[in-house]
Amino acid sequence: MRANAQVLIEKLEQLPPQQLAEVEDFVDFLADKSRRSAAWQRLLAIAPSLESAGGTAMSMEEINAEIKAARAERHTKTQA
Repeated sequence: MRANAQVLIEKLEQLPPQQLAEVEDFVDFLADKSRRSAAWQRLLAIAPSLESAGGTAMSMEEINAEIKAARAERHTKTQA
């Protein structure tokens, strides 16, 4: 294990449960942020192909509906 990882673990071991839960939430946030960034980059990478294939642009209402459906699906998966 790298030395700085060990130092971090030692610091985590000193935290009370409530603060440890906050750290865990923050780590989850960072991981999710990284996944979203990667997904966004993949989406941008295929945009030219979609445009050249003659795909039609979605309206904001359609985009919001897709986002809402994806969030509901993700929420359902996390509750299972």
